[in-house]
Amino acid sequence: MRPTRHLAMLSALALAAALALACSSNNNNSNKNNTAGTVTQAATQAAATSATSAATKAPGSPTSSSAGTPAGSPAAGSVPMCPPGGSANALTGAGSTFDNPLFSKLFDVYNQQCKVQVNYQSIGSGGGIQQLTQKTVQFGATDAPLTDDQIKAAGGDVLHIPVTIGAVPVGYNLPGVKSGVKLTGDILAKIFLGQITKWNDPALRAINAGVNLPDLDIAVVHRSDGSGTSFILTSYLAAVSPDWKSKVGAATSVEWPVGAGGKGSEGVAGLVKQTPGGIGYFELAYAVQNNITVATLQNQAGKFVDPTADGASAAAAGAIANLPPDLRAVFVNAPGDASYPISGFSWVAINAGQSDPKVASSLVYLLWWVTHDGQKYAKDLSYAPLPDQLQKLDEAQLKKVAVGGKPLLAQ
Repeated sequence: MRPTRHLAMLSALALAAALALACSSNNNNSNKNNTAGTVTQAATQAAATSATSAATKAPGSPTSSSAGTPAGSPAAGSVPMCPPGGSANALTGAGSTFDNPLFSKLFDVYNQQCKVQVNYQSIGSGGGIQQLTQKTVQFGATDAPLTDDQIKAAGGDVLHIPVTIGAVPVGYNLPGVKSGVKLTGDILAKIFLGQITKWNDPALRAINAGVNLPDLDIAVVHRSDGSGTSFILTSYLAAVSPDWKSKVGAATSVEWPVGAGGKGSEGVAGLVKQTPGGIGYFELAYAVQNNITVATLQNQAGKFVDPTADGASAAAAGAIANLPPDLRAVFVNAPGDASYPISGFSWVAINAGQSDPKVASSLVYLLWWVTHDGQKYAKDLSYAPLPDQLQKLDEAQLKKVAVGGKPLLAQ
């Protein structure tokens, strides 16, 4: 045997013995062999990394093209709750106060589970649209769909993603009258027009037999800021009252004929609660949280219905079946015996074309969860969960989000 070959065999045997000793030492939980410890630790880390990657990527998902881009583009229908490693750990949004009670819960749960903190400013839909347009937030939330002009100003590629459905109750503060007040659309319009000014007006007494309505001034409270909730209410009033439609119209901000303004749904609820004779409007969650009595409203079918999540779902059913491709729709005064007539969608608005892949990744994963598994929190907070048909439409919207022309989610 040649000396060099003999030397090579001896070296191989020595290496095998060293490895066997290292494995034996490791199996006996010995920390004396630093080399073996390092090898084992590296192997464990590599396995863990592979497992994590497998858990956050669907089979066949492309990997990152650069070190700064989150890995993975999951197949539709298999999107995990949390974004992949390398995604942004903070997001900013602003807008709808209508959504705030729901968002507070959802974003807290998401941060606990995924370590992605969402800084959401409940400033009203008008403010959310403005900040999205100015690129100071990553998403806006609004209960009024953006107009064509607003979409153009915000970049032209705004996606509307319905995140919830809600009822807008009319709350009132009548000492000694805790429930039972009925309103029609015509009467409500006349109250907000300043044409009915007393709670014991003959028109109110005529539909509220047996209710002791007091001789008390009606104190109208409305939003002082740009509001999607105002848009829903004024759209309803315009639908049921030609007088309102011609004099005031429907918008996020209108020239209110009478009343005092409160900032946000919180402000309106607070003013109604502290003002005897007060009447105002806000998302149902605010009525529940503030223990404000709400009116029973006559719907298109002539039925008097209470504002509930189920009533909002019933109202939305027809709209969902006939939504336009961009998902912008208003369904106030909807048909159906169970429909609550002042109901609406609330959307998150985002740009389809994103510039930061880390932010885009976290944003898409968050919104996928909000519109799917996050809906299990809606009913307890007085919101209507999104039906399956609307979730599928949201999925199609989210699959349009792209960075540099490359979609974040598999098509």
